[in-house]
Amino acid sequence: MGIRLPSSLIHHAKQMLKMRNPLNVPRGHIAVYVGEIDIQRKRFVVPISFLNHPSFKQLLSHAEEEFGFHHPPGGLTIPCKEDAFIDLTSRFHHA
Repeated sequence: MGIRLPSSLIHHAKQMLKMRNPLNVPRGHIAVYVGEIDIQRKRFVVPISFLNHPSFKQLLSHAEEEFGFHHPPGGLTIPCKEDAFIDLTSRFHHA
């Protein structure tokens, strides 16, 4: 059973990629802000290929279900613990 990424999420990610690059995000990457509280969020720059990884899709879907999908321009916001995000994405390179 696959997880479908909401079309609003895909559209938002594509729009962000078309924007000028004011935050020095390398081509082929996207800025992601991770943290449960606004003032404690950290910025990560991850490869766009992560958007196709089933675990990353599940994380984004869960965040959208729980918190909605209202992101300021410049990056996706994922309200989860930083350690959990690092643990999840570190497995993408070893799979």
